[in-house]
Amino acid sequence: MKNIVVITGSPRKNGNSEKMANAFIRGAGRKGHKLTTISAAELDIQGCHACEGCYKAGNPCVYADDFNHIAPVLLEADVIVFATPLYWFTFPEQIKAVIDRFYALLRGEAPFKGTKECMLLVCGADKKEAFAGIVKTYEIMADYLEWNDRGHVIAENASEKGDVDKTGILEEIQRLGEEI
Repeated sequence: MKNIVVITGSPRKNGNSEKMANAFIRGAGRKGHKLTTISAAELDIQGCHACEGCYKAGNPCVYADDFNHIAPVLLEADVIVFATPLYWFTFPEQIKAVIDRFYALLRGEAPFKGTKECMLLVCGADKKEAFAGIVKTYEIMADYLEWNDRGHVIAENASEKGDVDKTGILEEIQRLGEEI
């Protein structure tokens, strides 16, 4: 049994990213994995302030926002899944703030390297080339953190709520959850 954390990045409730996350969760849940969902859009997390105060006050970050509440969950994860829309060729601000604060976790005593990850992406773009920036960022991040990249799934042409239902990709995502 794996401890899986799914981080969603969209501020849109019941949108395409959430549907993709739920498909993954259904698949992984069938295998009995422990699942935790973190909705980055519902949290008050600022980006890293580059103050180098990590763990100096007993928490990963000296800034008292919601990151310190989710940090223990992230550190215990065997698998981290990003389910996010594409905003201007990269991660939306909500999920990017969480990722930026991974820096604090790297400065702690608990290992944050060597886990597995995958990414579920959705956007109204009709060409996969539009996803090149976020995919490259994801790949570099996985390499830097020594994470076992399990790949990414892209749902293109899905900008309106429910468009992802028409793509047929939710079944693929559910299988990914089962195989993780």
